[in-house]
Amino acid sequence: MPPAPSDVAEDVRRALREDLGAGDLTAALIRPETLATAHVISREPAVLCGAPWFEEVFQQLDARIQVSWTATDGDPVEPNQVLCQLHGPARPLLSGERTALNFLQLLSGTATLTRRYVDAVGTTSARILDTRKTIPGLRNAQKYAVRCGGGSNHRMGLHDAILIKENHILAAGSIGAAVQNAFTLAAAGTPVEIEVETLEQLRQALAAGAQRLLLDNFDVAGLRAAVRETGGRARLEASGGVTLQSVRVIAETGVDDISVGSLTKSPHSIDLSMRFDAVP
Repeated sequence: MPPAPSDVAEDVRRALREDLGAGDLTAALIRPETLATAHVISREPAVLCGAPWFEEVFQQLDARIQVSWTATDGDPVEPNQVLCQLHGPARPLLSGERTALNFLQLLSGTATLTRRYVDAVGTTSARILDTRKTIPGLRNAQKYAVRCGGGSNHRMGLHDAILIKENHILAAGSIGAAVQNAFTLAAAGTPVEIEVETLEQLRQALAAGAQRLLLDNFDVAGLRAAVRETGGRARLEASGGVTLQSVRVIAETGVDDISVGSLTKSPHSIDLSMRFDAVP
């Protein structure tokens, strides 16, 4: 399991503030001293992800709540599998239920979809990458989920890598000028990648010394040609319109990386349920 991001508590505070507002009116119907035991169950096959956020919800509401897991982030889970048990005061258990499940369902959805793509490329050498197409405010969480699913992270944001795209090239004047400007301005160790749309642009980028190329919306024949043309001189990333049905064929062209925006842009939330076992 990869380490959780440093902003888990911040994510949870924001989410609880959004849901609770001035207080949970319905939970106030329950006596403050009432204790309860509950469990969370999966309704479909999935890859579990989001346990740090789930636990943090209840810690922020009432530190007396105990959560015991039967699976960890990155584990495959089956329908009707109990994922964890909870015990503590009933009021905060009820108040935190939806927020905690929202994190667990969303992030498990991203991890599950990522695992499907990783499995699809199988024994090829291609890596599955995410993109910056994330839910605002949850980028670190979703990229953690990609790692739990076996994928790899592209740049985290605009601050940790240079990706020269079509509009950057137009503004700079040429591919060569954009690449050279990047090498001049980038701090040592900063990744520099350039997006190309044709084999001629690929040749220009290679001539300028580019070491990472993003092949934007190349068809399979174009990807094969790009791999031959590059001859190992640069790392190649296929991007644009990748699906579970096409990803294996793309991987078999010999590209190094395949970026998939749908991992984080439109994830399917996994069907999970939290049920009380007993209330004294």
